[in-house]
Amino acid sequence: MRRRAPEYRRPSRRRLSYWICLFLGISIAAGLVLFFFQHHHEDGFEPHVREKIVADKEIHHETLNLSQELFSVTSFARQLADQMTLAKAYVIIAKEHNNLQLAWELSLQIRNGQRLLSQAAERGKAISLEEANPIISQLAQLIYNAQDYHYDISTIITTLKSHIHALEERVHAATMQSAEFGQLAAESIPKSLHCFNIKLTEEWFRNSSIRKSSEDGKNLPRLVDNNLYHFCLFSDNVLATSVVVNSTVSNAEHPHQFVFHVVTDEVNYRAMTTWFLRNDFRGCTVEVRSTKELVWLNTSPSPFIEQLIHAEYQTGETTLQDPNSASLLNHLRFYIPQILPQLEKVVFLDDDVVVQKDLTPLFSVELHENVIGAVETCLEAYHRFYKYLNFSNSIISSKFDPQACGWAFGMNIFDLIAWRKANVTAKYHYWQDQNVDHMLWKKGTLAPGLLAFYGLIEPLDRRWHVLGLGYDWEIDDRLIHSAAVVHFNGNMKPWLKLAISKYKHLWEQYIDFSHPSIRDCIMH
Repeated sequence: MRRRAPEYRRPSRRRLSYWICLFLGISIAAGLVLFFFQHHHEDGFEPHVREKIVADKEIHHETLNLSQELFSVTSFARQLADQMTLAKAYVIIAKEHNNLQLAWELSLQIRNGQRLLSQAAERGKAISLEEANPIISQLAQLIYNAQDYHYDISTIITTLKSHIHALEERVHAATMQSAEFGQLAAESIPKSLHCFNIKLTEEWFRNSSIRKSSEDGKNLPRLVDNNLYHFCLFSDNVLATSVVVNSTVSNAEHPHQFVFHVVTDEVNYRAMTTWFLRNDFRGCTVEVRSTKELVWLNTSPSPFIEQLIHAEYQTGETTLQDPNSASLLNHLRFYIPQILPQLEKVVFLDDDVVVQKDLTPLFSVELHENVIGAVETCLEAYHRFYKYLNFSNSIISSKFDPQACGWAFGMNIFDLIAWRKANVTAKYHYWQDQNVDHMLWKKGTLAPGLLAFYGLIEPLDRRWHVLGLGYDWEIDDRLIHSAAVVHFNGNMKPWLKLAISKYKHLWEQYIDFSHPSIRDCIMH
């Protein structure tokens, strides 16, 4: 077949090849331009980026904080700590299932992790992947193995809950035991005080003049003179009572106008009487009586008081199973009008207080027809009525406000005329009878006091009576200095070795350590 002449060939194929070549040329040119531009752009910015990375690393190294590392969800330290926490739980469970091999392997890796964290903290540098990976991998494998033993999450939670419950019980038991030991220590008589009492009792029997002076002093007119300032104490601790009397008269302008009425038990009566007859306390009068002289107590309508009297006469002691609750001397504070029937006003002092100011102005405080003046203790919620009384009992909840403010025994002014009018002692008997099963309150004299004197209290300025020196190490020194009376309430009494040392000098300054009986028995 003849070929066509060139002018007669189809022109479309030539046009197509032309456009393909043009497209390829443009593409190559564009690629070269883009390559050049990108290369130039990276060259311009690379030094800056590298400098920034180096700077960041330097800053990170300088300001590394392991605590922040542990809180960071992306840090290896955090991952390691989380694995160790989970591993510790599995150690407990493995030991409970007697899988000691697994427990040992887990413990080994936990120690390795702790060592790595310590090293990171010392060098101030973050843990790297290379350092953390072996330990994390080993822990992960061991935890996986533990799960094969069916130590799953629910088992862990159950086990940990049982451990928490057991620990709580142990803490509670330890707290109760500590409280009981502290109470026993507080109520026990140190050998030094026992020696002191024996020496005074021996002197009573040797010296007939002391016995005669005791009889002669029972009917002094001063004992019933309402123009004088009367104080009452109930104690079996001769030295503590001496400190109360001595500190009171030492800070008084007219101590010869002070009369102290001390009631003690039969065992300590001779020692107490001998001490106050043989020593002068700046001209004040001190009357000492024995509980055996309070014959009217034998006809008390309260079974609770009858029990206390019976226990004292049978055993020669004033305490039953609970010294704080079942002490006849402690409960005599509810019988002050019967003990001092001719007096109109009296200040009650506990034997663990120290007087620092003249208490004469206390007798002039207006009680507004109330029976008792006391410092309230409700600056903290703990000292509200609901903390002392059982408000789940309808007898309590129907008559009293659970948010009512508590107050303190230990330094109180009593209007005995108002007391007799309100018949407070009968109210005390009523509440003791209601609490025969100990369902209203557990122990102590404060709870029945709150009930018997309810609505009959006049709040005093807190500077009259500062409490807590027998348990609180953090009392403000300025508050102690401004206090008229400081109270060593609590188990750390100032005459015990466990006393808080920073407060002890407040008590010891009123003891004459040069006195023969004190020098021979009590080491300063």
